[in-house]
Amino acid sequence: GKPISLGGSLGRREATGRGVMFTALNLLKVLNKDISKISIAVQGFGNVGSIAAQLLYEQGAKIVAVSDVKGGIYCKNGINIHELLKYIEKNRFVKGFPGTEEITNEALLEIDCDMLIPAALENQITEKNADKIKAKFIVEGANGPTTPPADDILNSKGIIVIPDILANAGGVVVSYFEWVQGNQEYFWTEEDVNTKLKHIMDAAFSNIQSTKEKYKVDYRKAAYIVAVGRVAEAMKCRGIYP
Repeated sequence: GKPISLGGSLGRREATGRGVMFTALNLLKVLNKDISKISIAVQGFGNVGSIAAQLLYEQGAKIVAVSDVKGGIYCKNGINIHELLKYIEKNRFVKGFPGTEEITNEALLEIDCDMLIPAALENQITEKNADKIKAKFIVEGANGPTTPPADDILNSKGIIVIPDILANAGGVVVSYFEWVQGNQEYFWTEEDVNTKLKHIMDAAFSNIQSTKEKYKVDYRKAAYIVAVGRVAEAMKCRGIYP
């Protein structure tokens, strides 16, 4: 995450949100859902949430609610994210954006929408509010936004949860790209960075999807199976354990 002039990578600032977008699109593809018919609520309009909202909006999704530290806004017919970003440049926060009604961060989580993207703080979805979640899909942009008891409730309701270690991995992937470019002393174009990021995010989703189907588990357990399996295989190959 260094500045470009000090050896940073192009595309790093947008990488986490872009990875959320790639993951959301991969999920919709598996479910055979049309992005233009999907309504999305985004909790947290910082670096991750704003980029994810903008990119999904540009893909044709309807963003019905967003929020930041001061509260949220809601519009059933959708929010123009490009205009909202211009509004924030002058007003700093989403509150007061014309054509929307004010809601709390807590209320945003319970909005009637297709996809919920918690991209703010951890422990936002708990056993206290999980049963009130109306979204059909949750794509975790933040780290640990869902507690384990809440996860159980969501699974029992049939709500699909894409875990943080997959959904928000784009940032750390491009930080790895930065390291690679620094070692090579050759830096890629932003298009190259985004293309390589998409390739890795798509491959990760595909791997977890096949693991999910093989073991008949949810996405979070499938992600852990893949992760732990890689570590176990590496340790075995290195002869650390017989």
